[in-house]
Amino acid sequence: MRVYVPSTIPGLAAILRVGQVRAGMAYAVTPALREAYASGDTEELEYVALIAAARASLRLLADDPEAPPRRVVLAADVYDDRVSWTAEPDADPASVTVTAPIPTSKLVSGHIDDLQAAQDIQQAVAALPAADAGDLDAEFEVDQAEGHELGWYATQELEDQIR
Repeated sequence: MRVYVPSTIPGLAAILRVGQVRAGMAYAVTPALREAYASGDTEELEYVALIAAARASLRLLADDPEAPPRRVVLAADVYDDRVSWTAEPDADPASVTVTAPIPTSKLVSGHIDDLQAAQDIQQAVAALPAADAGDLDAEFEVDQAEGHELGWYATQELEDQIR
């Protein structure tokens, strides 16, 4: 199963240093996501999961104000039995839990904002609490960040992104 793991630049550096992604939150094409999108092929649904992971990366940036304002999402292929999900009413339909560490050898790509997105990412991170409270202007700020396409990087290029 392909999973999309939210991260940050310092998080990516730590992953590359230790050689694995910790078990935990990720996003994937789940039965709930397929149900939420009655039409759409696997590639389109994987993009939805990627975007959900990118929004989760904003939350990680909010927790680490020293991190460069660039969303990071790592795509990895893991065995299905290492992924669990629940159909909780308030949960994102793409949200899953990876139950075991993911070796970096299982990473297939990285998706990272370019430097031109930095200002919009900073504004989105600052707007998250208000957006969560239902403020439409703040939601617009968060959506502005999502207007930036994440760059695609092969796994051998990830090391260059943390310098």
